[in-house]
Amino acid sequence: MDLSAFRTLEPLCWRAPSAHNTQPWRLRYEPDAIRVGWDPDQALKAADPTGRDLRLSLGAFVETCLIVAADAGLRLEYVADHDDRNRRVGWLRPARYRYRTSFRATDVWERRTDRGRFAGAPGGDALAVVDLVARQAGGGVRAVPRAGRLGGLLRVADRRLYADPAVVAELRHWLRLDPAHPDYHADGLSDRCLDLSRPAAAGLRAALGAYPVLRPLGLPRLLAAAGGDPLARGGAVLALIAPDGLDEAGEVEFGRVLLRVWLTLHAAGLAAHPLSQLIDVAATRTALGALLGVAPERLLHVARVGRPIRAAPRSARRVGGGGRDLGPVRTGGSARTTR
Repeated sequence: MDLSAFRTLEPLCWRAPSAHNTQPWRLRYEPDAIRVGWDPDQALKAADPTGRDLRLSLGAFVETCLIVAADAGLRLEYVADHDDRNRRVGWLRPARYRYRTSFRATDVWERRTDRGRFAGAPGGDALAVVDLVARQAGGGVRAVPRAGRLGGLLRVADRRLYADPAVVAELRHWLRLDPAHPDYHADGLSDRCLDLSRPAAAGLRAALGAYPVLRPLGLPRLLAAAGGDPLARGGAVLALIAPDGLDEAGEVEFGRVLLRVWLTLHAAGLAAHPLSQLIDVAATRTALGALLGVAPERLLHVARVGRPIRAAPRSARRVGGGGRDLGPVRTGGSARTTR
């Protein structure tokens, strides 16, 4: 197989999901393999200090690459080779056979994160199917009980994160609340994808701009309340649970599992809205683990899942035209050091 044939598929592979839509993955073409690594400037050092979301994103990207290549008739396999020091997770190599998957490139293209309203929650059959996907890798998918403390845990998590200046600065760096933003069509979290009206987006932009002054006056609590209650928008909350003792390389592998879970939900007419704040804050992660009866460290991902009432906007991607080897190059204007 000529590895250069994969280059034209890169723009579709970049439809993989990532926290804050930072698109941290990088490909480098070697004579006999494609190196899969990441750009540290696209890692969320404040919001994701352990690198969990980074590794999940990289795994989701690997799975996306394999699906897209298989659908194009290319024989490609992934060889894990996690090296944190050299910012590498593994290699895409020529294989004897195409990657076996039930998904197609159209599934990758059509899947979207949806923060809007859901008309219904996943039924027992859908939950059983995604749980099977995770159990085949040693994990599981569990529905979080809606009664009791879940809404309160969300409010606590939001307030804790908004109270952290470093997290807020990083969020401001990746927000695209005005179409005039130079990176609006490249990366980050746009007003449309956040399901914000123009007045709401303007208000959030103003509040975050005044954050240093207003933080001591209770702004974190106001920002947490301004986002509303996502649970009121319908759906069920599902948690992806990892096997015991999962290491960093294992988290990359479960990023592949997460992508398969999301594509399985998409195939059933369902969409997902990540609620990662629940496991980003230690106190709420512990409480959520108690609700589910699992060790908190086994919680890898949490999302609100349901049947969307309308198609969500498609999030921006930095690669739009023909594929190219990005290597270590920082593209667009998103490689700024300020967060």
